[in-house]
Amino acid sequence: MTRPDPHAGHPADSGEVAHFRALERLYLSAPINRIFKSRLTITEQGHSRIDFSVDEHFYHAAGAVHGTSYFKMLDDAAFYAANSLVNDRFLLTTAFNLLFTKPLTTGPIIAEGRWISGKRRVYVADARLIDAHGEEVARGTGTFMRSHTPLSSLAGYALEQGKGDRSRHV
Repeated sequence: MTRPDPHAGHPADSGEVAHFRALERLYLSAPINRIFKSRLTITEQGHSRIDFSVDEHFYHAAGAVHGTSYFKMLDDAAFYAANSLVNDRFLLTTAFNLLFTKPLTTGPIIAEGRWISGKRRVYVADARLIDAHGEEVARGTGTFMRSHTPLSSLAGYALEQGKGDRSRHV
């Protein structure tokens, strides 16, 4: 499934917008996203959105999506919402709590992340999963800390826009 580029037609990137695009490239560069085909969008500070799709390849033995998919997308959405406020360091998840409210089967899913608090050392952010019918199916809250890793040292963050391979993603 191909989605229109949400950034097409934007004026020249400000420092903040350039940071958002770099985080999106970083997300795309992660090897795990070869398995979880998805696309991150950050449109404003403290907010993120991940579009992805699940099918039977993600099922557990009882015929619904395994919890690893819930965790990965909720953690990523909350993480990138928090890291959108930090332009010098990669954050690390230090804790994440998850609430499952409805089983997922096949189809498109949206993970929406939102920063809640913290701007110095520890950041708190939450996320929710929305199914194809617009219903919330899971929610999570995490805490994130600055790591010693500069964002600028990560190859995915430093790539020039348009040079990464986006063909394998939603």
